[in-house]
Amino acid sequence: MSKKDRKPKYTAQAPEVKAMSRRLKAQFFRGNRWNFIGGLTATLLVAGVNLVISWLLQQIIDAANSSANALDLLTLLILSISLAISMIFISILDRATHPRFIEKAMSQYKDMAFAEISKKSISSFAVENTSTYLSALSNDATSIENNYVGNIFPLFMNIAFFIGAFSMMIFYSPILTLVAVGLSLFPVIGSMITGNKLPKIEKVVSEKNEGFMGMLKDMLTGFSVVKSFKAEREMIKLFKASNEEVEVSKRRKRQVNIVIQMIAGFAGIVAQFGVFLFGAYLALNTGEITAGVVIVFVQLMNFVINPISTFPQLWASRKSALALIDKLALALTEQVEQKGVIVDQSLNKAIELKHVNFGYEEDNTILKDVSVKFEAGKSYALVGGSGSGKSTLLNLLMGSYLTYEGEIIFDGNELKEVNLDSLYDLMSIIQQNVFVFDSSIKNNITMFKDFDEQKIKLAIKQAGLATMIEQKGMDYACGENGNGLSGGERQRISIARCLLKGSSVMLVDEATAALDVETAVAITNSILDIKNLTKVVVTHRLEESILKRYDKIFVMQNGSLIEQGTFDELMQSNGYFRSLYMVSQ
Repeated sequence: MSKKDRKPKYTAQAPEVKAMSRRLKAQFFRGNRWNFIGGLTATLLVAGVNLVISWLLQQIIDAANSSANALDLLTLLILSISLAISMIFISILDRATHPRFIEKAMSQYKDMAFAEISKKSISSFAVENTSTYLSALSNDATSIENNYVGNIFPLFMNIAFFIGAFSMMIFYSPILTLVAVGLSLFPVIGSMITGNKLPKIEKVVSEKNEGFMGMLKDMLTGFSVVKSFKAEREMIKLFKASNEEVEVSKRRKRQVNIVIQMIAGFAGIVAQFGVFLFGAYLALNTGEITAGVVIVFVQLMNFVINPISTFPQLWASRKSALALIDKLALALTEQVEQKGVIVDQSLNKAIELKHVNFGYEEDNTILKDVSVKFEAGKSYALVGGSGSGKSTLLNLLMGSYLTYEGEIIFDGNELKEVNLDSLYDLMSIIQQNVFVFDSSIKNNITMFKDFDEQKIKLAIKQAGLATMIEQKGMDYACGENGNGLSGGERQRISIARCLLKGSSVMLVDEATAALDVETAVAITNSILDIKNLTKVVVTHRLEESILKRYDKIFVMQNGSLIEQGTFDELMQSNGYFRSLYMVSQ
């Protein structure tokens, strides 16, 4: 089953998914109360000031028409100046709190999401699509910021405008208000019909972005393969197709937004003209209201219609953002790191595989009835042709897959019952492709943790890094994925990293495959020289001087363990290992 086939389906939520979703949403407000209160206060004051301005406008117009109930111009001037000063203070409050609320909300949301991702086990990432998280922390986070966090204050402002303006309208003229309510139904109905389409479209955009991120990650990671096979034209075609899918989905979202705005705008104009004409009729024929009231009524209509017409769109955007949060919550609660027996940080007896069968797919078995024992403190080599199951065996030892048949036992504890976090304390792995952060040599060795300087120096010495450190220094910038280092230097950093961690078991998976013979032999000897460490080394290099140093060599073919013994024993048996060795010379 491919990763795409295992993609989570966003259906009914389990209790743990709902709980995770609530925790994610809580991050927007955690320790952010005063920023929220300040921003909300500024928002409500802005709505209040605008309503007061509408009232002042009515008073000014009626004063100009010598209405008996209007205030004098001096009083109106003083009130206008007071409002202007108030707006300055409100702007200062809004500037001090609103942006900080959004900043802290999004920082805490992404921080928690990444923290939850980091809790997952290696086995999770073996079956999950990591582009889900790349999209969640980039494109989806932007959508959540714009459509949820950024919409909180506009939603409150719309509510305040609606309540305030509607109250003023009733105060001015109940009859004209009744007409306005009837005419306002047009933009409401239009917005509700079109606004419900947004959450579905937002989810489609998110899924297309997720696929695009995954494709882009694969292309950049496999850049050397693309170049070596001269597949640039094909990759460009794939990029264009995926990129077009993303932009088409975004274009459809924009089109729906435009339709919503057009319907709301047209219906709003119809409602405004209807109120204006009926208000003019009342002013001219009944004298119940003044010209100032008619004009301000139209403005108040904006404060009523705009919230009515935009609220469904804001609410739909909010729902689409919440759907993205739920989507992340579902991903975070799948393949959660298992709890179980805490194994000792030192291997005291042995790691034993008993009749282990395993395949990445149900109909394709990779390991077949493998039984092997790795005793504590000894060195072992796994050899065999390509595809014989050597690396798969190491992956099982690291807990990357728990769907095997048989038993994998660590000092008497079955792997499926072991807490994987404690397993990572026990074991370290050095792989052919060493990941190096774009940071200093020291940070890559210590993994950004604090260690005693003497321990760091000892790890550097044991890994054979002393000469490089003398030449480049501990603060040397390694470059993106270690492009400022040679392959041998990256491997030695990986060894030092494992040694400093202090793991009792070291797994080495083809660590010297891409290195020249001299460097490969030197690095392998550095590993084998380390005392009091259980070492399991997958290798395709069959140098006699190295192979004689292993306590035992296990020979694999087509997923089965077919031979085992020391170098001399295997050579004397004149079997498959001898054939491999003779061909390699």
